[in-house]
Amino acid sequence: MIEHVVREQQYLGSYRLLKLVGSGRKCQVWDAMHDAKAERRACKIVMPQYEKDAEQLGLIRREFEAANELNHPNVIRVYEFNHEPSPAFLAMEYFPSVNLKQLLLQEREDAHYRLTKIITEAAAGLDHVHEHNWIHRDIKPDNFLVGADDKVKLIDFALAERKRGFLGKLFGGKSKVQGTRSYMSPEQVRAASLDHRTDIYSFGCTVFEMLAGRPPFTGASTNDLLNKHLRTAPPSLEAMNRNVTTEFSNLIKKTMAKNPADRPQSMAEFLTLMKAHRIFKTQPRKKTETESESA
Repeated sequence: MIEHVVREQQYLGSYRLLKLVGSGRKCQVWDAMHDAKAERRACKIVMPQYEKDAEQLGLIRREFEAANELNHPNVIRVYEFNHEPSPAFLAMEYFPSVNLKQLLLQEREDAHYRLTKIITEAAAGLDHVHEHNWIHRDIKPDNFLVGADDKVKLIDFALAERKRGFLGKLFGGKSKVQGTRSYMSPEQVRAASLDHRTDIYSFGCTVFEMLAGRPPFTGASTNDLLNKHLRTAPPSLEAMNRNVTTEFSNLIKKTMAKNPADRPQSMAEFLTLMKAHRIFKTQPRKKTETESESA
């Protein structure tokens, strides 16, 4: 069992650590208090065995560089990155919530009545990221937090990169293949030069999963899955969920076009097209307690 990085009530810089709320292989997330400001924060702390890992420190530093430039109600705020003295940590906005993946697993069809607002807020947050010339590169349900009143926050900018200008595209070489396989655009799979439209593809995969209950592509192996992103036409969302309108199904199919030029060219364009059509033929409603108990 991996030892905790720190103990409850211990100080980390200006932050008093209150409770461990999440733990991965390389980082822990703590509920913390900035006593001087009397404000709650979340502290993402690098595990001891990765303290000298240049790649991990680079990822958390990149997360700070990207998110620190952003200020939008649908993007998590990041306040501070500190690595001296150790342990290295990132101080972020405290946002008690589940991620979208967890929400869909926990509430299944009962979550559908909430999805119009969730999709709209998620798209607005991603549009803000692109407006500031960042590409997220890891858009997926796990990276959208959904809190009270279905407020959405986009998180985890560890793989983010700046959008390249003309000369950067010309001389910058290939991108490193990174991301989550079920949501990677064809150009990500090929390690081609990326722009914001790679996130639009991944966003389409995310919305598809929200409404269909599974990602658009699955595979018997990693190569099989990645080849489907490259060559297989996306399935019809309307066929997977009969309550989705033809117009919205076609919009999500467009976001997953193999050629970036055939996708909506911005998240603002996606939002405009989305608002022009209904998502559902009949708006889902929340089940009553009686209906939930009898299900």
